[in-house]
Amino acid sequence: MAVLEEFKKFAMRGNVVDMAVGIIIGGAFGTIVKSLVDDVIMPPVGLLLGGVDFSDLFLTLKDGATAGPYATVAAAKEAGAVTLNAGLFINSVISFTIVAFAVFLLIKGMNSLQKKEEPAADPTEKECPHCFTSIPIKATRCPNCTSELS
Repeated sequence: MAVLEEFKKFAMRGNVVDMAVGIIIGGAFGTIVKSLVDDVIMPPVGLLLGGVDFSDLFLTLKDGATAGPYATVAAAKEAGAVTLNAGLFINSVISFTIVAFAVFLLIKGMNSLQKKEEPAADPTEKECPHCFTSIPIKATRCPNCTSELS
């Protein structure tokens, strides 16, 4: 029972809950970025490169039940072929780069919103070592106990 209580304390700490929310939002953000890459960015890039659709850029390593050539990765998978899916990898690298850049911008924005700590001002007073009262920093003699200060 002590382990369950300890786990409950751990799970209900603020930073664990914040991390869980971050992971859930990150997963949703990942699907948005994947759609952005697959549906918005890659079609024009493929068009600029001569109509190449990166998602269907693959190499057949071994034919499946029906012999190739296969028009798409889906057709090759359906036939049971073994493929090297370079285009899907390229899409994943682009997705990762976009997500990493977006997270960088998000963190940079959050850091700029945080209140910057002002450096502490130089002290204007010091304490007399004899009577322990506050006196101006430039004083050479304490006005209260008349002791000489070094």
